[in-house]
Amino acid sequence: MRHKLGNIYNLGIKELRSLYRDPVLMILILLAFSFMIVVAGKAASLKLNNAPIAIVDEDQSPLSSRLISAFYPPSFKTPHLINLDEIDSATDEGKYTFTLNIPPHFHRDVLAGKQPALQINADATQMTQAFIGANYIQQIINAEVNEYLNGVRVEQNLPIKIAIRMRFNPTLTEEWFGGVMELINMIAMLSVILTGAALIREREHGTLEHLLVMPLTPSEIMISKIWAMGLVVLVATALSLHFIIQGILKMPIAGSVPLFLFGTALMLFSTTSLGIFLGTVARTMPQLGLLMMLLIMPMQLLSGGVTPYESMPDIIQTIMQAAPTTHYVRISQAILYRGAGFDIVWPHFLAITFIGLVFVVISLIIFRRSLATAH
Repeated sequence: MRHKLGNIYNLGIKELRSLYRDPVLMILILLAFSFMIVVAGKAASLKLNNAPIAIVDEDQSPLSSRLISAFYPPSFKTPHLINLDEIDSATDEGKYTFTLNIPPHFHRDVLAGKQPALQINADATQMTQAFIGANYIQQIINAEVNEYLNGVRVEQNLPIKIAIRMRFNPTLTEEWFGGVMELINMIAMLSVILTGAALIREREHGTLEHLLVMPLTPSEIMISKIWAMGLVVLVATALSLHFIIQGILKMPIAGSVPLFLFGTALMLFSTTSLGIFLGTVARTMPQLGLLMMLLIMPMQLLSGGVTPYESMPDIIQTIMQAAPTTHYVRISQAILYRGAGFDIVWPHFLAITFIGLVFVVISLIIFRRSLATAH
């Protein structure tokens, strides 16, 4: 046993040295756990920001001028005044996300107690902005017209009072959500890339044949790559969590960081095994990239980190229970956001462990067959 552990340790050190001498992968790791997380946190905003809007003012009245001046940064860009016959062409060319048409006699009809119609055209290819911005525009118009008629801005009196309490993210800071979800994506992607690339690098450099003539078992070769590449990603995760998530994005960690890192280690146990499997099936790095697109991208998109897991079809929810990323997203959100302890997240820990064991067994079987064929 001691001899086997020594082989696994020495082979793992060899993998770390090989990775250190690969500048491309080293730069990829550095950027993935720093720059990419900052960009995802700060750029992936769900708020309306600098939406381009054009207005057709056919009324030329004090009320229409008031409406035009109500749209300003940062929600909207300064409105452009265009003619009625320019609406279709400007929308087709994608110049404006919204166009507002104020009809003739709008001011007169409002003062007369009529209900004149305003036309809002939204470019729905900008799905998020179109959905949020249309509601913004309606609220702005209603508020400005009511204030113009009443002389003061009057809030609508409701028969009930709604008290809203924001838990876990009271300031609704979007960077906190986007940064952590991107960290999860980088953990899954890099762990697969590093282990798969390590195996393909052995094959391309001819060192895999050297290992076959040595007194080493396939399990020793496989486990050495798993622990070495998993350790690299785990250390990068801990540093990114401290310096990027907490440091640059200013996100408070509600739960236990060691518990989160323990869950990360279990996640890496699964994804590095998957990387060995893909590295065994693929013969070149381009093939590994294509296989990753087929497996990793759906795992990331359907794990609950991009869209709510509960909003997906039941059959997708059932299938994604077999993906480690689904349980890891639940673990990360529960620990980092809500301060959950082991007594809450242990079912997901157990699920990731089981999935990891299945991946290891399957990967080891395929890896042994591959080595037997090569030998």
